[in-house]
Amino acid sequence: MKCNIRVSVITPVYNGAEHIRDTIESVLGQTYKNIEYIVVDGGSTDRTMEIVKEYEPLFQGRMKYVSEKDQGIYNAMNKGIRMSVGQLIGIINSDDYYDRNAVQNIVDNMGNAEYQVVYGYLGMLKGNRYYGLSKKAHNGLETAMLPHPTCFVTRGVYQKYGLYLEWFKASADYELMLRLRSKKDVAFIQVKTVIAYFRAGGISSGARCYLEGEIARVMHRIITPWEFGRRILCFIKKRSLEWLLDDKRTAQQT
Repeated sequence: MKCNIRVSVITPVYNGAEHIRDTIESVLGQTYKNIEYIVVDGGSTDRTMEIVKEYEPLFQGRMKYVSEKDQGIYNAMNKGIRMSVGQLIGIINSDDYYDRNAVQNIVDNMGNAEYQVVYGYLGMLKGNRYYGLSKKAHNGLETAMLPHPTCFVTRGVYQKYGLYLEWFKASADYELMLRLRSKKDVAFIQVKTVIAYFRAGGISSGARCYLEGEIARVMHRIITPWEFGRRILCFIKKRSLEWLLDDKRTAQQT
């Protein structure tokens, strides 16, 4: 029975005291109860771990945590995966939170394949204000990343195809999904309801350029050099237009 599927939820965090209560409570309040919760803290200097420990008794033995210096967010994610025992693994960051029926909806929509990525819609927030919905799907993965906070991956996928590549600082989740999309035995299943909510922060142009560079490196690993070049040109044109529009909106608001 699907209610017997053990689900591991992992939260990587560093100095996340501002919003981590929302994240923890969204896991604690899931309608699906066969969940273990793992918090991987990078050695926070704020009240993050004080808050985490406050909630530990409420999980009644279903919470694990570690707090130590790490090598970045993907190192923390990999550490959490290695600590987990669930058949299905989800990762939710400390700025984000789940819909209360998220895990139940994911489990209900799982197929029978050994290797699966099950994901859904992502609600977008600025602060606590809702401003949109991401319905990005795996059939468009070559041009846009799936909403990672909604993704749940079967343990066998990580065992067979590996974990996150830690030398990427911002795009290892995208690289992993592209890597899995190229495998014929990995089933992608979209659940057509909101699974998680994501808080967007301000991204400086410098950070955005860095992210674009990482995405280019990801694509270079996946496709032929000719196709890589064509896509990069299209990508640059698209992003240049987006930045121009952003600059115009900013000017109008000031």
